[in-house]
Amino acid sequence: MRDIFEDISTNQPLDPTEAAQRNMRPQLRKRFYAHASAGEPGEGGYPVLLDGKSVRTPARRILAVPSRRLAEALAAEWDAQAEVIDPARMPLTRLVNSIIDGVVDAPQPVADEVAKYLGSDLLFYRADGPPGLLALQAKHWDPVLDWARDQHGARFILAEGVMFAHQPEHAIAAMGEAIPSDPWRLGGVHSAMTLTGSALLALALAEGRLDLDAAWQAAHVDEDWNAQQWGSDDLALDRRRQRFAEMKAAADLLAAL
Repeated sequence: MRDIFEDISTNQPLDPTEAAQRNMRPQLRKRFYAHASAGEPGEGGYPVLLDGKSVRTPARRILAVPSRRLAEALAAEWDAQAEVIDPARMPLTRLVNSIIDGVVDAPQPVADEVAKYLGSDLLFYRADGPPGLLALQAKHWDPVLDWARDQHGARFILAEGVMFAHQPEHAIAAMGEAIPSDPWRLGGVHSAMTLTGSALLALALAEGRLDLDAAWQAAHVDEDWNAQQWGSDDLALDRRRQRFAEMKAAADLLAAL
């Protein structure tokens, strides 16, 4: 079977807002299958089947995953498509495609990027005011830093404002031991990290120290504070909803492994 995503999304933006800005409509492929399911384990793990036939990633690899639970979640995402197949509504499939094609064979560069984030993590940089914002940052961020210290022996330095603070090498190295070596978990952590701007939040999510909602709220303390003071615009809220769906896909993947 040809790669469905390649057919659908070539030169087409996944973000509906971006599509509107380009004054174009994504050319979505009509649903052509009756049922999606998880197959029996084989090459690469449990495959996703459309009417019994395997699906391939954009790099022409079998869309297969390490656990049946994850394969069933993927199949449910495919089954949820109605008249057309819309990649924008399939964040878990997009994430799995990226892991199969971009992480499984070359995990080290991805792990290195997570380690790099540990040197300048969101949670290290505190506002210089007002007190209400400082209290919220402490409420949502300090417990994660305490976990890094107590669970992993990583003692990081906090800074005020945007001035870069060099973190102790021993702290980065100690927390770096928590970066998953398994490429699937690593891919989930990397996705959560890029969505939250924090390797610590992503690793806390992967280890069960934070759940999805707590990690997401911690990542948006500053944004939520500003919204309470000045209000939000609809485009920003739409973009945030889309990114939350991607974050949920990362959390679901980590939970299913």
